[in-house]
This record gives sequence, structure tokens and C-alpha cells, in this order.
Amino acid sequence: MIPRSATDTILRLAKGFPIVAITGPRQSGKTTLARTAFPDKPYLSLEDPDIQAIAESDPRRLLAAYPDGAILDEVQRTPQLFSYLQTRVDADLRPGMFVLTGSQQFGLLSGITQSLAGRVGVVQLLPFSLAELHSGSRLVKNPDELIYRGGYPPLYDRDIHPGDWFAAYMTTYVERDVRQLINVRDLSLFQRFVKMCAARTGQLLNLSSLANDCGINHNTAAAWISVLEASYVVHLLRPHYRNFNKRLIKAPKLYFCDAGLAAWLVGIRKPEDVAFHALRGNLFETLIVMEFLKNCYNAGNASNLFFWRDSRGLEIDLLLERGEELLPIEIKSGATVVADFMRNLKQWCAFSGNANQRSWLVYGGDMTIDGEKTRIIPWNRLVDILPAENG
Repeated sequence: MIPRSATDTILRLAKGFPIVAITGPRQSGKTTLARTAFPDKPYLSLEDPDIQAIAESDPRRLLAAYPDGAILDEVQRTPQLFSYLQTRVDADLRPGMFVLTGSQQFGLLSGITQSLAGRVGVVQLLPFSLAELHSGSRLVKNPDELIYRGGYPPLYDRDIHPGDWFAAYMTTYVERDVRQLINVRDLSLFQRFVKMCAARTGQLLNLSSLANDCGINHNTAAAWISVLEASYVVHLLRPHYRNFNKRLIKAPKLYFCDAGLAAWLVGIRKPEDVAFHALRGNLFETLIVMEFLKNCYNAGNASNLFFWRDSRGLEIDLLLERGEELLPIEIKSGATVVADFMRNLKQWCAFSGNANQRSWLVYGGDMTIDGEKTRIIPWNRLVDILPAENG
């Protein structure tokens, strides 16, 4: 079993909160993590019809049957249970009693906000990070192979072709989660919308263009993007607000939470397809941006990631914010460092007015170069650097 970086975070939160919640996309390993971190706790799946029926008809009896708490899997299936959990933990504030998991932000996080605010420590679990794959001796040497396969745990613990797994994953996601979140009359049209989003990973989100290309209206496109974001299929990276006397772009950038899923959706069926695909740079950028996001989430932190782009097209792929400090990061898929890689970083640092501004360049090669101001980092060296940074 590949160890999860979020384990220490979950155990830490369980010492201070009566409830710990693990949320993230389907098949990201939430249940396995909960049962591994708390092996002595009883386990209940709210997707089991019998358990769900009891939770809906007699929630007090269900919770009373577990005086020392339990793991409640996919708890958003029975949203009325949140209010009874509130009463239960308010009467018994022992830390780490209940562990909740859920694969929908709308369901789990809204239930926490409404009924359990201040009582829950939350961890967002995305598919395997580079560091986790490295610790489990499963990190490949070629970034194209990783883009093709992605990071979902089932692709690393069973003998299954990624294309077969992604096809089944999308069918399950569309037919179960999407139907529960919104009323989609034409599921094939929604699937087409998802594919069009994959073709735009790593790009500015233009809802009007996306809606027109898909044959839907702007409001529908906005609603469907919200569903994809709530179920951890996509992540919207927000632009940073700092102006530097330049007119800034305000639209977010669209990223898939797993580069492998995006690659499959745009028609990549084998690792060799990645090398010459028109979206290779975008998919590589998706892989790296998500690596930074996973590092934030695994540490139990909210995202401190932004991008920066002005009206002239000058863009910094990623800004890491720490208080007043901003760390600009450029991402390039090429394996050879060329002078043009540094152009945007140099211009941004000049705009910032900080003569000592440090910056990073993450690229697709294998040589680390520590320059006076810019640190050049191979993609696979992030396994050593990011955990120490901890967002």
C-alpha cells in the first residue's frame, strides 16, 4: 500500500476536533485512508441501502450504537445526519470520535458549514502526489508516462488499463454524482462539455466560448463548471489581486485535478501519444499545478496558489503566497532549459520592485540548477522540495 502524506495531518486534527472530515474526488483513497488511520473504529457506508435507511429513519439509534464514534463513509447521502452529529458531539466533546468522508463539496462541506462549524477538521484528499508515488516506489521516470496514467490509486493497486478505468470512472461519475447534483436531461451533452473542458486545461476559463462550442447557454455552462469543481474533477485557479500598475486579467484558469483523466478525455490512449500531442504543455502544467495544490491540501491548508496575467499577455503560471511574500513559479514542459523560459520571471520580478525577488522554474528535464535568484527544478525533484515547503 502506498502511504498517504495526509495521514499525519488527519491524526493531528483528530487530537483537536471531535470530528474529522476527508473529502475529495471519487476513488482518491478517502475510505482507505480513513480505515488505515483509524483501524479500530467501526466502519459504516452510507451508500449501503440498509445503513442509509436506518440513518434516515432513526439517526439517534444509529449514532447511539457507536458510543466511541465511527467512520461514516459518503455521509452526504444522508444530510439530515449532520444535525444529529452536532447534538452528539456537543454532549461528548472527546476528540477524534467520528470520521466523515464524502466525494461532493456541495454535500459534505455544506453540511459541515451549516451544522458542524467549529467541530470539524477538514482534509481534502486528491489522487496520489509525486511524493506519495515516490515513497511507494511507483514514480515513473518519464513525465509523459505520468501524464498518461495520472494519480488515481486504483491504477496503482490493480492490473487495469488506464483507458478502461477512466471510461468506467466517467460513466459512474456522470450517472451517479451528476444526476444527484443537477438535473441533466442530456447526459451525452454533459459528457461532451467535460471533454471540451479537458481540451482547455491550463487555459483561462472563457465561459461564453465554452458554452457556444457546446451548444448551451452561459448560465448552464457556469452551473456545470460548478458541478465539476464541487466533485473535484476540475480546479479553478484564481488570479492574484496585486496590480503592479498593470491591468490584470480577472478570469480564473481551468485545471483538471488529475492530468491522466484530462489526457484520456482529449484522446490520449498510450504514453507515446503524449509526446507530440498539441496539449502536452497544458497537461504538464496541469500535473505540476496540481502537485502544488496536493501539497497544500495534504498539510491541511487551504490553497495559497494563484496565477498572474496582465492585459498584454504577460503571465506567471503560479504564485505561491506566504503572507506578504509571493514566490513566482514558471512551468515549462521542455527537457532543455532555454533563455526564453526565464523571460516572464524576469519581467515580473522587475514589476514587483523587489531586487532580491527569488523565483522557481519547474521543467520537464532532470538537472537542478540553483541560480542567484531563480532555482531551476526538475519535475521529479518536487518530491523532495514541496513537502518541506508545506504550502
